[in-house]
Amino acid sequence: MAGRPRVLIVLASGLLLALAGCSSDDPTPKPDVVVDLLQQDWQHTPGVTARGGGLQITATARSIVEQDGAGGQPNPPLNLAGTHLVVGGDFTLTATLADVTADATWALYDRPPVIADEFRVEPAGLRLTLKDHDLEITVFDGKQKKEMRQPAPVHGEHVTVRDPEAPLTVRRSGDTLRVTSGADTLSSLPLGKVFSSGKLWLGFSSDSGAFDVTSLKADAPANTGLRTSGTAVADVQTSADGLQALAARTRPDFRIGAAVALGPLTGDEEYARELVSNFGSVTPENAMKPQFLSPRQGVYTFEEADAIIAIAQSKGMIVHGHTIAFSEAMPGWMQELRSGTDAERRSSATALLDYVRTVVAHFAGKLDSWDVVNEPFGVDQGTSLQQNIWYRVFGPGYPAVVSQAVYEADPDVKQFINENGADVPGRRQDALLKLALDTNAQGGHIYGVGLQAHIYDFTTDAIPRAKLSQTLDTFDAAGLRVRISENDVNDDEGMDAQAEQYVTVLTTCLRSRACVSYTTWGVDNRYDWWVADDGSLQQGHDFLFENGKPTPAYDEMKRALG
Repeated sequence: MAGRPRVLIVLASGLLLALAGCSSDDPTPKPDVVVDLLQQDWQHTPGVTARGGGLQITATARSIVEQDGAGGQPNPPLNLAGTHLVVGGDFTLTATLADVTADATWALYDRPPVIADEFRVEPAGLRLTLKDHDLEITVFDGKQKKEMRQPAPVHGEHVTVRDPEAPLTVRRSGDTLRVTSGADTLSSLPLGKVFSSGKLWLGFSSDSGAFDVTSLKADAPANTGLRTSGTAVADVQTSADGLQALAARTRPDFRIGAAVALGPLTGDEEYARELVSNFGSVTPENAMKPQFLSPRQGVYTFEEADAIIAIAQSKGMIVHGHTIAFSEAMPGWMQELRSGTDAERRSSATALLDYVRTVVAHFAGKLDSWDVVNEPFGVDQGTSLQQNIWYRVFGPGYPAVVSQAVYEADPDVKQFINENGADVPGRRQDALLKLALDTNAQGGHIYGVGLQAHIYDFTTDAIPRAKLSQTLDTFDAAGLRVRISENDVNDDEGMDAQAEQYVTVLTTCLRSRACVSYTTWGVDNRYDWWVADDGSLQQGHDFLFENGKPTPAYDEMKRALG
């Protein structure tokens, strides 16, 4: 890489300070534990490639947009599915970075971020970003409850590094975080307790350039118990009395699933146990949406979705892909495609179909099914197609175009159109049935429909057993299969009402030959977050587990299946 400037960064903490921060009755200094992190697993980290004994970091431009396509909260990657560190005290991290072309960021977090549909909950941790002689130091405490799309650090500053090739040191000793460059102290902060979980998660990223990591080591006194750790899900096994096992006694081919996120799956032992013990299929909640798979045109970040699939396969689960054509969760490049003239539409059609074929071909043979079209109708329970980029480029027949492209790339995967508000008979359901049949009449390959079954307000969203049975019969008569694709139930009417509604949806689905699977849209309320109109972060209580404990809804579902 001749001609590119070389920058050496060393991240380290003083051993005396580290030892002082750890209580011990033994006055004899203990030897350090050193871990070479370059020898660990980085294969499922977006923008990171192991090469020549080191790591090459390239920009991914990952961000999370809002429903209307606005915003773009940065979503820099962490090594979620590989190695993280466990340490019971102060620690040292040493990295050597080389060939920095624009900017280089190193991140160290206390826990993985929570990724919601439209925002990221920033965890406690530290980020260092180097641009030439400027070093940005950013510390988050993980306590922010407002304006989640623009997280405010507890500390942020820019300092000048006189010699970019001098060792850059980060010291965590008890309550203190200290940053120095050579002999120069750049910052000393009373924020050491942001690292309180006993775990450390690492990430590297660049906004617009590339760099190499040629050395990366962790160092701590022996009495801190420094060690590497794999994923929380690695040793969890299926349960003979979990939901999937109980359902299989009635219908061996029936799958009970859940929407999952990689962060809690790899970092939360209770979440991993809840999932693997009870579910036979998974739907990546966000990892397979367009903005996560292709943040820049022609650039693909399959790593996190691949990690979820690999975990599912290792546990005997099937995977449902979510989603291809969608009005939301589109990266900026996709939103900005032009459709005003015939020439622009042809160019945009090529870009969209290249995306579809690349994505479906990558996952071919690994998925049981796909949501090839997601939420096609208006958000206010309308029956007209949303005029999104797919509609503007291909016209009202775009579902058939997408379906055909998916079939060409993977003829064996089952194709679904997924929609909300169509769980009971009515105009919305009629429109969904017509869309599926029309798509197939135009050369599509739709196998069935996904009924989301979100129950947020019992007055408007409740699903009676008789009406759901009628719905399933309607689609069965049309030759279409049904997935209950995203069931969750608000607890505002009490836990008994919540449990009754969960049981109604599951057992009605299980008893119908048209209904091939049931999926709940989450696992544990620990990760059920949403943003209120005032911008504040709110926790929901819609899922089957609450902070590692089963809810009454879960108990009633087991009882009904048993």
